[in-house]
This record gives sequence, C-alpha cells and structure tokens, in this order.
Amino acid sequence: MATEIILPKLGFSMNEGMLSEWLVADGGAVTAGEPLFALESDKSTQEVDAPVSGTLKILKQPGETYEVGTVLGEIS
Repeated sequence: MATEIILPKLGFSMNEGMLSEWLVADGGAVTAGEPLFALESDKSTQEVDAPVSGTLKILKQPGETYEVGTVLGEIS
C-alpha cells in the first residue's frame, strides 16, 4: 500500500507553501528519514524527510504553491 506524501503545516499560521524542489527523482528509491523535498513558507525554506522507504511517485510539480494537506506524491 502506498504512503501519501502530504504538504505539512510547518508553523501555526501556515496555510500554504511552495514546493521548491524534489530531492529524489520520480521513480527513485527513497529511504525513510532522508530529505525528500524542499518546502518554502513565508518565513523559511525547510527540507522535509521521507516518512517511509520505497519508490517515489511524484504527483505535484515544483515551483507551485499548494495548500497544507495537499498530496504531493506517494511512496510505495
């Protein structure tokens, strides 16, 4: 079963963030705990770690702003 990669809420007032870049290519191997993507909010840029190990399927492209809770990709 695939694990959804959700745009996280990094701060109390954060409602959306920009997906700056994927740090793993589509179809690439992902290891739990390693940086998966970079997320920009109005206050900072942070790397978000992979929650599980597996193969990444990218659903949303970088350079766009998405609401907190948006499914950005899947790891299966």
